[in-house]
Amino acid sequence: MDTANILPRILDEEKARRVFLVTGKASYESSGAKNIIETLLKNYEITRFYDFSASPDLGDIRRGIAVFKRSPADIVLAVGGGSVMDIAKSINILAEHDEPFEIFVKGEKTLERHGKTLIAIPTTAGSGSEATHFAVVYIGKQKYSLAREWMLPDYAIVDPQLTFKLPPRITASTGIDALSQAIESFWSLGATEESKTYSKRAVFLARSYLAEAVNTPTPQARAAMSEAAHLAGKAINIAKTTACHAISYPLTAYFGIPHGHAVGLTLPQMFLYNAEALDSGDLRGLLSLLGVRTPEEGAEFLENLMRKIGLETRLSQLNIDFAEAKKIILEEVFKTDRVRNNPRPLTKEALEKILNAIN
Repeated sequence: MDTANILPRILDEEKARRVFLVTGKASYESSGAKNIIETLLKNYEITRFYDFSASPDLGDIRRGIAVFKRSPADIVLAVGGGSVMDIAKSINILAEHDEPFEIFVKGEKTLERHGKTLIAIPTTAGSGSEATHFAVVYIGKQKYSLAREWMLPDYAIVDPQLTFKLPPRITASTGIDALSQAIESFWSLGATEESKTYSKRAVFLARSYLAEAVNTPTPQARAAMSEAAHLAGKAINIAKTTACHAISYPLTAYFGIPHGHAVGLTLPQMFLYNAEALDSGDLRGLLSLLGVRTPEEGAEFLENLMRKIGLETRLSQLNIDFAEAKKIILEEVFKTDRVRNNPRPLTKEALEKILNAIN
């Protein structure tokens, strides 16, 4: 899709004149999105919000809502990566509700009111958040998900050219997130035939083009990864993620490992662990998508792919105190709902073995 052609049509159809624009701090300009978006919005009244962390928390959301309520915006436009999408969704929906917001984030009270029309334009090929109806919110170090059907963006413009300037490290981290989401949604207990259709295409694209997108990026590879990320987003919107994502949250919250990288760290070992719970047809299909014959080859392929794209595969390579990390992960992981989507029940003993294997 071409942002320059599509965005003006959407704004015209929605009869929007005042835009609440949510972006990253630096990525908005470095991605090239700023030049495109500001040209397209030169005749609109713009309120921009970008004062939030990489893992948005309630404080970030409250600041955004305060800015949002002072603006006369009639539409919300999110341009950026997964964190941008998440906070735009959260601000848009929570601004329609009264404090305390914690009760909605923790699921103690149901979201009842819709927000304004939301347009999502990703500048990374990773989270697929433009295709999901939930948003990650942190309270302290604890991860929660806001979720409601109408939190799904009304419009998603997936424009690969906005990913062309992504640095290799970010391309790698976001790309392994897309591949992980595609695999996890395939084996998730919530998977359906529809979600598996999205998952399979996303797995194929990501395993075929991720290394190229990182190391020798071409327009074809960037476009393939944008499609993979979007399809993986559509898949997890139905099936949700599983144990790899559950383990990633404390790694990010407590140790600062970027989300996608944190997810990828356990993906090879979890592939081995979950293979035993998959029926023969699903297992053969997943192995075929990765171009391997056995679960062991699948785990090896995923670990080698991590190395090819420059991501560390061991916690010890990340200067993390392993004893502390293991203690925190074992305490936090079983609090999340994503771990319960795993096709093979994850026990404390099994998780310890997986963590020991990636130390």
